[in-house]
Amino acid sequence: MKYGVIGTGYWGSNHARVAVELVDEGTLDDVVLCDVDEGRAADLATTYGIEYTTDYTDLPEMGIDAVTVATPSPTHHEIATYLLEREIDCLVEKPLALDSDGAWEIVETATEHGQVLGVGHIFRYHPALNDLKRRVERGELGEIKYMNTTRFSFRVPRETAGALYSLAVHDIDISNYLLEATPQSLYCNLDSVIRDDVDETATVVLDYGEATSVINESWQVPVYGKQRDLTVVGSEKAAHIDYLKDTVVELYDSRVRQDGDEFRAQSEGKQVYETENNEPLKIEVSEFLDACKTGNPLRASGQVGAETVELLERCKQSAAQGRVITL
Repeated sequence: MKYGVIGTGYWGSNHARVAVELVDEGTLDDVVLCDVDEGRAADLATTYGIEYTTDYTDLPEMGIDAVTVATPSPTHHEIATYLLEREIDCLVEKPLALDSDGAWEIVETATEHGQVLGVGHIFRYHPALNDLKRRVERGELGEIKYMNTTRFSFRVPRETAGALYSLAVHDIDISNYLLEATPQSLYCNLDSVIRDDVDETATVVLDYGEATSVINESWQVPVYGKQRDLTVVGSEKAAHIDYLKDTVVELYDSRVRQDGDEFRAQSEGKQVYETENNEPLKIEVSEFLDACKTGNPLRASGQVGAETVELLERCKQSAAQGRVITL
């Protein structure tokens, strides 16, 4: 299989590295890079001793079978639909598109042409998160009641996408993934102070009926350095993940019990578990390639990506109208 990586910026260069590693392991036959910045593409191609082009429309003639699309989000729709129509499977970085119409058009194009479409919701491949998901599925935490996510750092907001589409996109998908459900309603508040129309802080509340997920994202919090974590509270136990520690899951043996008319808080300490350390990006790309060859399902399919974009749109609607949106 001949593979293309479109976009060689920070994340695209990681995709290029993983693809070259998979060539070395015999999973792929060859890799071609593509970027409109010829200097950047040439430098990376020279590093790995592979071909490059500056025009993604060259890729079908170069015999490419599948690609990663790691270009800026506004270009995803044009590039993915062009390649899917030419029978090239696509792994598109998140968000799949900037609006739901565009996202569903990409999904429909993949279906019409019988191609595999994956979306780069990388946290579905995070080792600690998947260990926690297995524990949730086994009932170790009891009934899930509450989830809280924070992604804080201090930096200049991006020009092309705000905190909602850059950060909250992860945690909206993670909430659906862990609960295996979609929210019944949501509320969102966005703050845009530094750049007009670019939100640097996003606060999202997802109501799943029996469970609530609260998502806090900001590029304007200098207090913690970089903080990325998740807390899940169940009726029997609570769990905590620090996403910067890929393999560690903390379980807290804490619950509230009723004894007659009295309530008692029981806390019996915590257990720390460590799971196998596998690179999420390499697992994601490997699963995509397996789906291209076998048709096996993907954890992050095109449908998952489009549904997430729909929720992002509803979040924008909620923020604009200042109200809860029923889904």
